[in-house]
Amino acid sequence: MCTLSRQRKGSIHELVQMILRERFCHQRLPEKPVGMESQHKHLLELLRRTAVHGESNSVLIVGPRGSGKTMLLNCVLRELLEVKDVNKNVLPVHLNGLLQTDDRIALKEITRQLNLENVVGDKVFGSFAENLAFLLEALKKGDRSSSRPVLFILDEFDLFAHHKNQTLLYNLLDVSQSAQAPVAVIGLTCRLDVLELLEKRVKSRFSHRQIHLLSSLSFIQYLDNVRSQLSLPQDFPDTNFYDEWNDGIKTLCEDQSVVDVLQRHYNSSKDFRSLHLLLMLALSRVSASKPAIKPTDLLEASRVCMVDSKANILHGLSILELCLIIAMKHLNDIYEGEPFNFQMVHNEFKKFLQRKSHSIHNFDKPVVIKAFEHLQQLELIKSMDSSTAKIQKEYQLMKLLLDHSQIMEALQKYPQCPTDVKQWAMSAFG
Repeated sequence: MCTLSRQRKGSIHELVQMILRERFCHQRLPEKPVGMESQHKHLLELLRRTAVHGESNSVLIVGPRGSGKTMLLNCVLRELLEVKDVNKNVLPVHLNGLLQTDDRIALKEITRQLNLENVVGDKVFGSFAENLAFLLEALKKGDRSSSRPVLFILDEFDLFAHHKNQTLLYNLLDVSQSAQAPVAVIGLTCRLDVLELLEKRVKSRFSHRQIHLLSSLSFIQYLDNVRSQLSLPQDFPDTNFYDEWNDGIKTLCEDQSVVDVLQRHYNSSKDFRSLHLLLMLALSRVSASKPAIKPTDLLEASRVCMVDSKANILHGLSILELCLIIAMKHLNDIYEGEPFNFQMVHNEFKKFLQRKSHSIHNFDKPVVIKAFEHLQQLELIKSMDSSTAKIQKEYQLMKLLLDHSQIMEALQKYPQCPTDVKQWAMSAFG
């Protein structure tokens, strides 16, 4: 009897894990995007005109990361593709500025997604425009009016503006304006100044339609969302466990320590992806022997989520590299955040060795340069010079990508850190 009870508990626990993990990981689309009804209506109407009436369009969806740009677009595409004729005809092409880093790669990806590799074969084109025109021509079923509509979705739209001569953007927007074929260009970006990045000829071909998404979610709504995300659905097979679990979640969301944790996450990001990560980490601490999420689980999950990756890198540096970071911090203090070069850092480090240090070995300059370059590879410092070819390594301007608190925390946690190094870091100037 006891064994059966344990098995039943285990199977219920597995079912709970399966339901909630699927919810957090698969990011299912909502029936209707909440709080963005007017944007949904605007975008749906715009894309419907392309898909149904063959009218070309271009639009930018602008909003901070996690504001629901991709979710809004996917909801619109889902609704659009439910129409029978549209589903057969429309061809969505997804490009991402992080993946398609130049026009050649982008064109290959467009060809692949339109299933035209065999049609293109070994043909050689004189220009990007010729190649694109050929691809669109291949999609025509007869006259111009019966061409298949293509939806070009450009994620991280601002990164395409950095391509040479903005050829991809120019040609796509040119096609969308010239009615050669029914084409919609939809850009997604988190940069409000994205139009300033476009060349004059590209800007003149853009419709200047923009849909802005700004998260207006209040903390009360955020808290309600946490409760609904962690609650079990009404059709859960075990009603007693369902009541017990959902009551436990209600109590959990009323606990002051949990409210404080969620308030901190809400203040740093209203993004549901980061919320799902937090809830997933809390859920992973639940087991058959501990079948409920406790406030301590959320506190621990929050600690893992909020961990500072740059501070973690600092813990693994050599003592020489740490000293160079401290020298940079002092230069930041002296010159009020102005860029510095290796020579300045080296001089600051030498001053410390001569005046204060009894525990640090006097390293040769090539060794110090190597340590400096390693800090650049770790992206703890960043070059400020766009063209590095003409400037000697020692004189390239750099910027420190760490703040005072990260450096001080790393020094506190650094194993066997010499006292004079700590004192040097804590002094106002080097």
